[in-house]
Amino acid sequence: MKTTILAAALLLGGTTAGCVTINIYFPAAAAEKAADKIIDDIWQLKQGKKPQPETQGETK
Repeated sequence: MKTTILAAALLLGGTTAGCVTINIYFPAAAAEKAADKIIDDIWQLKQGKKPQPETQGETK
C-alpha cells in the first residue's frame, strides 16, 4: 500500500512540476497609444494617405 501511495505522489508531483505560467503586464496608457496609432494608420491608408513615420521620443 505504501508503494502505491508513493508512486501516485511521485506521478502527481512530476506532472504538476511541468506547468509554468508567465504573466506579462503592459502599461495601459502605452497599449492604448499603440492601438490609437494603428487605427490612425489604417484610416490614413483607407483615405489614400501615407502613414506618418513616428519619431523617437515623440510626445503628444
